[in-house]
Amino acid sequence: MAYLSSILEGVLRFLGTIALTDWLDILILAYLLYRALLLVGRSRAENLGRTVIYFLFALALSVLLRLNTINAILRAIVTWGVIGLIVIFQPEIRRLLEQVGSSKFRSFNPFARVQRAGVIETAIAQTVSACAEMSEQRTGVLMVFERSFHLDDIARTGTIVDAQVSAQLLKNIFFVKAALHDGAVIVRNGRLLAAGCILPLSHNGNISRDLGTRHRAGIGMSENSDAVVVIVSEETGAISVAIRGMLKRHLTPQTLETLLRNELLPALEDEQPENTRFRIPWLRKREKEAKHDADE
Repeated sequence: MAYLSSILEGVLRFLGTIALTDWLDILILAYLLYRALLLVGRSRAENLGRTVIYFLFALALSVLLRLNTINAILRAIVTWGVIGLIVIFQPEIRRLLEQVGSSKFRSFNPFARVQRAGVIETAIAQTVSACAEMSEQRTGVLMVFERSFHLDDIARTGTIVDAQVSAQLLKNIFFVKAALHDGAVIVRNGRLLAAGCILPLSHNGNISRDLGTRHRAGIGMSENSDAVVVIVSEETGAISVAIRGMLKRHLTPQTLETLLRNELLPALEDEQPENTRFRIPWLRKREKEAKHDADE
């Protein structure tokens, strides 16, 4: 008991020597580590991030067990590994800096969010209309709705369009003789960002053999990001949606619309600061009333 008391007194004495700036230093470092872990968990580097964590654990273990030779080798690897990690995680680091520089300022504009929600609703309606028609005609479709994981690298593999989403535009892009029909379309914030993009294929061995390259690309994109991927089979005309590596097949246009609204629109409400959330339903109600009066 006396031994435990002495340990407790030592801990309390140590905590008493920590200044306020030290606590602030610890909190900032913990937050940065937390953000880095979240970034790694959402990206294609998830497996590599786990390997780095295991490596650091092995390094700490070699210090505790006094494995001097192994520790010297691991320290040498760390010296060059830091440079290697900066190169490997360069897209994620750039994206994190972009988010830090701009996301906070965008969140204070509730009117921009209402406008953005309207654009996304229009994009969903136009997508459902186009997919329903192309499903009947058995035209292959591959559409990626970007969410929090930015897909700039994927967009650069295709042709930048930056246009309003419309059923006619989608049908022209995916027309079998069009130059961009074989690639994927990237939709960001309700606007068509790029077309003819190349997506990573899924390496999941459990995927059904009757699924072709278009479905494997859609599943692979949903595995490597949080995007919602809409697929129309060229062989059967079946409508499918891939989310988080899972494929939902044989959807009706009504089910497709419901699924897209559930996946894409709630994210806008979650991003709203607490002091502005109550305004959004009120604004939407006023918009619906105005639209109803205009129709009458």
